Amino acid sequence: MSPAKKRTRSYDPAKIRAAVSAQFGQVRRAVGTLSPEQLALPTRLDEWTVRELAAHITMTVAAVSRALERPEPVRTDLALLDFPSATAPFAEAIAEGTRQLAAAHPDLDALYARTEEELAGHLAAAPASRLLDVRAGAMTLTDFLVTRTVELVVHTDDLNAAVPGLDIPYDRQALAACTRLLADALAAKAPGGSTEVRIPPYAVVQCVEGPRHTRGTPPNVVETDPLTWIRLATGRVAWAEALADAKVSASGERADLGGLLPILA
Repeated sequence: MSPAKKRTRSYDPAKIRAAVSAQFGQVRRAVGTLSPEQLALPTRLDEWTVRELAAHITMTVAAVSRALERPEPVRTDLALLDFPSATAPFAEAIAEGTRQLAAAHPDLDALYARTEEELAGHLAAAPASRLLDVRAGAMTLTDFLVTRTVELVVHTDDLNAAVPGLDIPYDRQALAACTRLLADALAAKAPGGSTEVRIPPYAVVQCVEGPRHTRGTPPNVVETDPLTWIRLATGRVAWAEALADAKVSASGERADLGGLLPILA
């Protein structure tokens, strides 16, 4: 299926640009307050320290600037909904690049300042329809920025989990875009209309093969909050754990999403 046909949702380019900038700014301010002891704490990501995770976040945002510096591709060949499953082959290279970046830039504030300045400059000159050559394929600038909201929101949550007392806020637009992309990716992974997944206030999708309901409450319903959904979709929390902790409700014989998660590994 072509990238255009797989798009199920459109995103406002101006709001997505603002969301990426806002969430990156939130992270920058929080990282600037961390002590050397806090930066040395472990995280839940592949033995990365907080310092390495913080460096990785700049790398995910700098990828926009680097892509805009490369020649524009002739056509897009990566659908937005394919992106969550397209990055797994590059995990080892990303991890190594993260460790090298953290080692090469002990001054994280300077790294964040440079990344923020470059992003603002590149975005000011780039139209929303600009095509980008990124690691996993070619996609529009707006679509790639939507994927950056996923990186930023997910890793904001990782930082908050790693540092006791840290409470980095989530930009509403960034949280909404992240939630919607991961929900839509679930619907693309398990197409159908037998199960309704509700993530108020940002997303409702139908998925899983089976009888499609036409009116009233569907027979299979899953409901959870945005952060729990994001943790489920990225493997930070297991389905059974979320159920046991009453972080997600699931009713109906087709409401078990455990075999479909995570979406983004």
